[in-house]
Amino acid sequence: MNVKVADLKFEPLIEEDTIKQRIAVLGEQISKEYEGKLPVFLGVLNGSFLFIADLVREVTTPCEVTFTKLASYFGGTVSSLTVRSDIELSIDISNRDVIIVEDIIDSGNTLAYLIERLKVFNPASLKVCTLLSKTDAIEIHMPELTYIGFEIANEFVVGYGLDYKEQGRNLKSIYRMVGE
Repeated sequence: MNVKVADLKFEPLIEEDTIKQRIAVLGEQISKEYEGKLPVFLGVLNGSFLFIADLVREVTTPCEVTFTKLASYFGGTVSSLTVRSDIELSIDISNRDVIIVEDIIDSGNTLAYLIERLKVFNPASLKVCTLLSKTDAIEIHMPELTYIGFEIANEFVVGYGLDYKEQGRNLKSIYRMVGE
């Protein structure tokens, strides 16, 4: 079923059940890799809030969760390539295993900015888990990109935490833009 978010129309891309199943697999992979460790999950707000909540519930090893806020879209449908950072870290990540949790990786510029910022704190390891990757749009090689929920085409999407003009985050599935 198509939906309208603000002034744009969207069609279903990834259904809620498919998202849940994939997150369960990611949680199992992370649990195995970090068994006996205490990883820090660093959620990138606002878009990752639903994903990180569901992901850490699937992780069976003890973990900690913290957040940072970065933005590059500023209400539009394409990245501005300018990154704004609003929140500093509340947990000391030096000598810690850190997993950055992103909703979507588009050009990769925002994530590359965050990775470089975090390396200054000397984490023991630094990996990235993203729900969505626009693989063809990524401009920067990131060896830290380890866990990918879904690879999607380079199109604008909303739902499951992702927004357009701060709307649509509450949609249970992920939708792609089909027109205005």
